Amino acid sequence: MKVNGIKANAGGMAQKVLLGMLLLLPLLFLLAVVLLPLWTMLQQTDADSFRLVWQDEYLRRLLGWTTWQAAISSGLTLLLGVPVAWVVTRLQFAGRSWVLRLLMLPFVMPTLVAGVGILALFGAQGLLWRGWEETPWLLLYGNVFFNLPVMVRAAYQGLCQVPATRLYAAQTLGAGVWQRFVRVELPQMLPWLAGGMCMVFLYCFSGFGLALLLGGERYITLEVQIYQLIAYELDMAQAGVLVLWTLATTFLAGIAYACLSKYTTQTAMVQMLPAQKPTARQKLALLLALLLLLGCCVLPLLAVGWRAVLAGSSWLVLLESTTWQALLNTLRFTVMAMVLALLLGFTHAALAQRLAWVRSLTFLPFMVSPVCVSFGLLLCYPGWTASLSMLVCTYALLAYPFITKDILAAWDSLPRSYTQAARTLGASRIQVLLHVILPLLRPAMQRGLALAAATCVGEFAATLFLSRPEWQTLTTLIYHYLSTAGRDNYDRAMVLTLLLMLLAMLIFALLEWSKGRKEQRIC
Repeated sequence: MKVNGIKANAGGMAQKVLLGMLLLLPLLFLLAVVLLPLWTMLQQTDADSFRLVWQDEYLRRLLGWTTWQAAISSGLTLLLGVPVAWVVTRLQFAGRSWVLRLLMLPFVMPTLVAGVGILALFGAQGLLWRGWEETPWLLLYGNVFFNLPVMVRAAYQGLCQVPATRLYAAQTLGAGVWQRFVRVELPQMLPWLAGGMCMVFLYCFSGFGLALLLGGERYITLEVQIYQLIAYELDMAQAGVLVLWTLATTFLAGIAYACLSKYTTQTAMVQMLPAQKPTARQKLALLLALLLLLGCCVLPLLAVGWRAVLAGSSWLVLLESTTWQALLNTLRFTVMAMVLALLLGFTHAALAQRLAWVRSLTFLPFMVSPVCVSFGLLLCYPGWTASLSMLVCTYALLAYPFITKDILAAWDSLPRSYTQAARTLGASRIQVLLHVILPLLRPAMQRGLALAAATCVGEFAATLFLSRPEWQTLTTLIYHYLSTAGRDNYDRAMVLTLLLMLLAMLIFALLEWSKGRKEQRIC
């Protein structure tokens, strides 16, 4: 009996050690893939490098433009997103639930699809207006395309937190629609709006694909300049200084978003105001809101489809071996990254349940751009340059925060009585995890996986930095055709962009399917 007890204790100790190692996995991963590469980049720079870069008038202008375009895009999405969110939240109309669902569609679209779609509208061969490729408006429009749904969703969630009793009380005291919005709804929405603006600023400041395609030669951003310094000039010192500038700015925005997320993750149940039938004036506002969503979020996708339909014989690109190889590489890298991202996402969420400070690290990958990560990895691990493991790790780093965020939100909402009842009945921690917690977290895990897969399918920056020619993906193949002169190459790019767009839509459909038929209560 004593021997059996010793064996049981040894087995229990081994399980605890194994569990502890698994929980430490995300911290070790962040140390190896983010912190050590950043430290290596810091060692590549010195005071002279900072001084020379700051004295360069072109680089100062580039830093100013990168900051301004992110700030302007954040302001535009705020001004456009809040009215649209109010109309969608407060008014009743046919197809309302579908509008709320489709708001996520631009978010899962690869940046390359958005960039090609905008070029199809306003580029040299644009369907609407041509010759806008050397202006700042294309990049700003692309930023709005991606980030307007983010702001609308943030404002929608904030509006859903306004108790109906407050609005009824204000209406009883004679407050009109505008007064109720300013004095009752807007103060309640502020944390969600501020968090949405921080997220939009992060995406716009550290964006690469849109700036590369739409910025032209004059309106590129720091991310594109870093890529050009490394890929074409091999100027590591100057690139390292720009990377540190980028990281400092995104770090501040990321910290602000992480702090604001504490206020926006509260799930207090409130009695929400039911949607009302619109008046004649509100019907006009509803029409304008839907037209705005159509023009900002749907029109570039329709332009890609229309250009692809007119491609003619260029559709033969789908039969070429390079296309099939690029598609297989895209799917192969995505699947490999998803396996690692799922492991990292779940273990990070489990560790965050035990240690509160680990929650703040959930947003660390959002604070570093793919260009900065790729550059740091090249400097830190020169022996692994153009290795498959480095590429997959980069994909997983960019993808797993979506899984962690969704799992954490679902885990926080689980009643503790479930696990306590299972432990009372004699279940071990592993049994509780496998038979109680995991089944309840599965829907959130599926949502996070869908968003993570969309990120990997459309990944562009890290692939340009880290992949080999034989590892060409759909995004790099599209960029190759866009960079090559000729109408046939342009049409080939449109056909392949349509293929990539359909692949992203399939992921979006899986995302919606994972939610099941239990939709959130419509406000």
